[in-house]
Amino acid sequence: MIETALTRLHDPARKGFASDNYAGVHPEVLQALATVNGGHVGAYGADPYTEALQDVVRRHFGEQSECLPVFNGTGANVVALSAMTDRWDAVICTATAHAHVDECGAPEKVAGVKMLPVSTPDGKLTPELVDREAHGFGFEHHAQPRVVTVTQSTELGTVYTPEQLRAVCEHAHGLGMTVHLDGARLANAAAALDLPLRALTTDVGVDVVSWGGTKNGLMGAEAVVVLTPEAVRQPRFVRKLSTQLASKMRFVSAQLLALHTGDLWLTAARRANAMAQRLSAGLAAVPGVTVTQLPDANAVFALLPPGATARLQERWPFYVWNAATGEVRLMCSWDTTEQDVDGFVAALREQTVGAGH
Repeated sequence: MIETALTRLHDPARKGFASDNYAGVHPEVLQALATVNGGHVGAYGADPYTEALQDVVRRHFGEQSECLPVFNGTGANVVALSAMTDRWDAVICTATAHAHVDECGAPEKVAGVKMLPVSTPDGKLTPELVDREAHGFGFEHHAQPRVVTVTQSTELGTVYTPEQLRAVCEHAHGLGMTVHLDGARLANAAAALDLPLRALTTDVGVDVVSWGGTKNGLMGAEAVVVLTPEAVRQPRFVRKLSTQLASKMRFVSAQLLALHTGDLWLTAARRANAMAQRLSAGLAAVPGVTVTQLPDANAVFALLPPGATARLQERWPFYVWNAATGEVRLMCSWDTTEQDVDGFVAALREQTVGAGH
């Protein structure tokens, strides 16, 4: 007899603040996967769920949009940037951009584009910051600036307003460039601003979006959403070439459908954002703790008392963001609860009281 039962190898009651990637899958998404299972349907996107997803995407982003489901965020960025550039082109980004710092050089090695990072105080690009690298057009010795990529919400937890995004898009378009938006946490930004998704993308001039889902309750489903068809070339071929074409795509599309057909995406993002606000307020009330910036979305950055970080990490996983200063990053997720936040704050308070702060 073959043993098929899987033994649980983790404590489901244990949570932390390391990343919203650590969170499990939303129960409604798991139910959606069960619903689409069974029987045979077309592969590689030739299925009714991927077709239905196109209608949902058009409702969120506009009638001109096209959705290409992929496996993960790095894949979405690689596919998008590959389709938007030639091999001699370059992409302007912030120095903290995920595509520049945390994707193991995939944009350079797989997409074949040069990243041009710009230092920013808050993780956001502006027209003036874009101009630091937007030069050398037509000069054959210089990689050609072709795309500006912005992240919403940013790696520093900040959120672009529609006016800020529009300014960057208009400036980039005026230079003959296009704009890509890394929307791994686009839902959190939209929830924070109480705006629809298109208000932060289509309506401000973004050309292509890497549409996140994994950080908002999906098992592993992202998408490239093309808003300006003229900004890309052969994105479907690029997706296959980049190893991001799912054979059983119904299971990727079903997750995106479950999240975005109704308002589950918004409810999940609002929960994460609200818990970040609660966490920030709780930390600020602990002696010896400095919240380094107020949370716009679901990220909290803080300086903890010496020694507290390592002790707390034994029970509550989280990351040190800046080793030089000791600043930590605490991420809240769709399943973070008030009890999780209050328990962490209480543990931190015990550490500071014990240390004499």
